[in-house]
Amino acid sequence: MSERMPVIYLSHGAPPLADDRTWASELSAWSTRLPTPRNVLIVSAHWENSPITVSSTTGAPLTYDFWGFDPKYYEVTYQPPAADELAASVARNVADLGPVFQDQDRGLDHGAYVPMVEMYPDAEVPALQVSLPTLDPRSLFDFGRKLSTLRDEGTLIVGSGFTTHNLRWFHPSEPADAPAPTPSREFDHWAAERVGAGDVDAILDWESKAPAAREAHPRSEHWAPLFVALGAGSVDGAVSGSSEIDGFWYGLSKRSWSFA
Repeated sequence: MSERMPVIYLSHGAPPLADDRTWASELSAWSTRLPTPRNVLIVSAHWENSPITVSSTTGAPLTYDFWGFDPKYYEVTYQPPAADELAASVARNVADLGPVFQDQDRGLDHGAYVPMVEMYPDAEVPALQVSLPTLDPRSLFDFGRKLSTLRDEGTLIVGSGFTTHNLRWFHPSEPADAPAPTPSREFDHWAAERVGAGDVDAILDWESKAPAAREAHPRSEHWAPLFVALGAGSVDGAVSGSSEIDGFWYGLSKRSWSFA
C-alpha cells in the first residue's frame, strides 16, 4: 500500500438504521472519501471478551445479537471474504498482551455488519472482528496503538460504538430527528471539541471531565471503541481527528470521526 489507511470511529445504530436513508447515505458517502482498504478490522461495542479473540474466517453466519425486531432484520445477510492474513497480523501485533484466540462460530455482529452493509455493500472487502478485552480507557488506547501498524498493510481499523448511548432516550414512536435530550447534546458538544483538539487525556478521563458522562453512557461499551481508534490513529501519542457525521438519531448522537 502506498497510502497509510486512516482509522475511523463510527456510531453504528441498530438494525433499523438501514431504513434511515439520511444516515445510510452519510455512511455510504463517507466510504467513498476513504482510500480503498485491503481489509477491515472492526472493534464493536457488542463483543467484549478476554482474552482477545477474533471472529470467524470460515464463513460463519452473522451474529444477530438483538431481540424483538421485525423479522426482516434477521434475514439480512453479509458475507465478506475471509480475512485469514489479518487474523494472523492481529495476533502478531498484540502478542505481548497474550495469545489471541479465534471463535470460528462467531460471525460479524450488528455493530460490524450494519455499517459495513452501508459502506461496502458489495461485501468485496475482507472483514474481521476483534473483541474488546477490557473497558479500561488507557488499556484500550494501548491496544489500539499495538494495532496501528496494520494501517500500513492496508487495513481500515474501525471502532464501532455510539457517541451517546442511553436507551431511555430512544423513542422509536417519535421522529428519528426529534430534538435530542440536553445531556446527549452536551456530551456530543464536549466530545466534538475534545476530539477536534486532540485532547486524548480528557477523552480517556471522560468520566470526570465530560458533562453528563454517566447519562450519556450508563455503561461505557459504546464509547470504548473510540479509545481503540484513538490509539490506532495516534502518532507519537498525538491525535488529529475530523468529524465526518454528526446529528442525532432518536436522541442518540451519531457523531463519527476519522483519524489520519
